[in-house]
Amino acid sequence: MQLLHRGDVGPAVAEIRNTLEALGLLPATGRSGQAVFDEAVEQAVRGFQQQRGLITDGLVGPATYRALTDARWRLGDRSLAFLVSKPVSGDDVFALQERLLELGYDAGRPDGIFGRETEHALRSFQRDYGLNSDGICGPGTLRALKQLAPKVRGGRPVFLREQEKVRRAGPRLRGKRIVIDPGHGGTDRGACVGETCEAELTWDLARRLEGRMVATGMEALITRGPNACPPDADRATFANEAGADMFLSLHIDSNPSPRAEGVASFHFGTGNGTTSNVGEALAGFLQREIVARTGMRDCGGHPKTWDVLRLTKMPAVRMEIGYLTNERDRSRLLDPSFRDVVAEGLLVAVKRLYLLGKDDQPTGTFTFDDLLRHELARAEGA
Repeated sequence: MQLLHRGDVGPAVAEIRNTLEALGLLPATGRSGQAVFDEAVEQAVRGFQQQRGLITDGLVGPATYRALTDARWRLGDRSLAFLVSKPVSGDDVFALQERLLELGYDAGRPDGIFGRETEHALRSFQRDYGLNSDGICGPGTLRALKQLAPKVRGGRPVFLREQEKVRRAGPRLRGKRIVIDPGHGGTDRGACVGETCEAELTWDLARRLEGRMVATGMEALITRGPNACPPDADRATFANEAGADMFLSLHIDSNPSPRAEGVASFHFGTGNGTTSNVGEALAGFLQREIVARTGMRDCGGHPKTWDVLRLTKMPAVRMEIGYLTNERDRSRLLDPSFRDVVAEGLLVAVKRLYLLGKDDQPTGTFTFDDLLRHELARAEGA
């Protein structure tokens, strides 16, 4: 779709204004004439993006437009069913998933997309409560959903299952399948300063991390080749179909201000309490290891609803490792030995997640050799 920003006019802008008004983010004007994307609309878009865990740039691109479209729907506004060719999405689907999870049915991660897991959970609910098990959330099913008291409170069951899966996986890295996602690629070179571009640096970093992971006995898969740039949704699908235990996306940032610097991490979270606990924990380990080993500025961890975080079925984290537009960050990222330090930090952070606090060492002190010895000792003691 066309990118909409301040100064634009036309029917698409009118649609955006109407949606923002309906959501209470923009005062209703009631005026006629051509709709304008003015400063008030931009600020309303920023507010909406912040609520939804999107990039708060005030622009309406595909992700923001989809989120605005989804926000129009409330549970009961329409019948919901699984459609293979074009899955239904919206806030009503999110509400349905949350309700099924509260009632003890595994609808998968509450992502607002009516997929097979949601259909299976809905059919199970319908069957258990004597309804027609057609997988369609119509008036009868909706009434039953509203009448029943939740079986689960005080937690998000799908994310509790994530935690339990990590606990049962054990502390060894051998056999664990990790998908590494180097950002951008192909003709999309990402952030660039002169001849230095994000896509080449993330590819190199991914290969360094892959080599270290393979050395520990892990199975490391990379989402793209050096000359390809699959959409984020395809990267998530790749990880899901591979049955990955973890998804790690590598990026390098840029900013109009040359003073912007540092490392930041992002995990799945909507800002309303729906958060991947394991993803958040992994993001914290990754963040602290990189900061401790490199001395880069700590820009913190943040919940987001980006596709690579929302659509993946396993704990997922996106790392922004430095700013190419910052001279100090850029010079360090161009140093291969620095990228080795980052790769080691990323691997150690993954190991820390599976250690669950046992046999651990202070942040920044666990080396690759320590990790290999730990793996060997675990293997001999098995």
